[in-house]
Amino acid sequence: MKSIIFIETTKSGSSREAIKTADRLGFYTVLFTERPNFMAKREEFPDVHFMKLCDLSDMNVLQKEVKALILKGIEVSAIVSYVDPHSYTACTLADHFNLNHFSTEGMKNIQNKIQSRELLKNSSVTPEYWTVVTKAECKELEPKIKNKFPLVMKSPKSTGSKDVYKVGNLIEYRKRYNTLSTLYENQPILIEEYLPEPQYLVEVVVHKGKVHIMAIIKQDIQYNRRFIVMGYKLLLNPGVRFSNGLMKAIKEIVAKHGLETGPCHLELRRKGNQWKLIEINARISGAGMNNMIKAAYGINLVEEMLKMALGNDPDLTPKFQKNVYMQYVTVEKKGTLEKVTGKRKALASQGVVEVYVKPRKGSVITPPLSMGHRYAYVTAVGNTAIEAEANAKKAAAEIQFWIKESPKEKITTVIQ
Repeated sequence: MKSIIFIETTKSGSSREAIKTADRLGFYTVLFTERPNFMAKREEFPDVHFMKLCDLSDMNVLQKEVKALILKGIEVSAIVSYVDPHSYTACTLADHFNLNHFSTEGMKNIQNKIQSRELLKNSSVTPEYWTVVTKAECKELEPKIKNKFPLVMKSPKSTGSKDVYKVGNLIEYRKRYNTLSTLYENQPILIEEYLPEPQYLVEVVVHKGKVHIMAIIKQDIQYNRRFIVMGYKLLLNPGVRFSNGLMKAIKEIVAKHGLETGPCHLELRRKGNQWKLIEINARISGAGMNNMIKAAYGINLVEEMLKMALGNDPDLTPKFQKNVYMQYVTVEKKGTLEKVTGKRKALASQGVVEVYVKPRKGSVITPPLSMGHRYAYVTAVGNTAIEAEANAKKAAAEIQFWIKESPKEKITTVIQ
């Protein structure tokens, strides 16, 4: 019985799509998870054939669990992860059993945000940055940065915009240092140049040293205490100069990290004619990204990544091209969710290809302090980019969250 082992998943999005794809392809799917609630709601994962609760940070435990499966006669064909920070863990585990087809060292370099910056410190793609650990180092840095505000401060371990702050002066800088050093004791803190230019998400596949740009997406970022991406606009034809400059930057970034084979996504901003790397992650983006790319190009990217993990060549050729926009929904007040209305109406709206609502009745929902506080999204196509965006935003406006504290108030997305 051929199987694929997945190191962690989310309830929906790219990581779950990968498991469903493996199930559809006829593999025995195994999930190693550290989420007890997944075990408690086992019936919600029919596509997972075997689920095991274990410590994903303990490589000895993971090796033991894989060996136990092999002793049962299960043929392990691949070990993968589509979830931060487990891509490197999956590669290391796959290496131990001679199953890995991705670049382990590249995954390791990408996962460590400070190492990532250090590898590119002499490159023009790197924004100005500093690291501090102690309060003394924080104080010593002040003369160097006092005329460089605004800046961005974050923990290298942060994901989904959690614990990422924009600081406008030394007072805010000291305050956020105290916040981050308390949350991440004795851990380095990254301080980076703030770039006001538009941000782009670029989905990339590297196969045998060749870089393939799978999608270029302009992000609509709103800042209110945190950086939250509310909209994703896929760029079908960004222009030759734009594309060539972007490809040159990405090839340099990928090479410096040592990624010969594997997926990654990058967030970049264009300062003048120079691309600047904000962040790189060693996996396809989560949430609705796989389905967005599928709607735009007819490519199931998680399936092609599974092919690569199995040692096969992926098919990365677009089947068609469509304008696509994905709009997220947040709430304006904290409260207990009583009901959600408008999902069916949103799904029936013009151009809509997917509607996803995350929370269930009884969940506590809150205004966004991280990307995890986005509670729904709508993906729509259109004859033009403008039409696709309008379709997605119109449909998203149909989705309304009703919270206990304000039963007569409709809480919906902020469309800008």
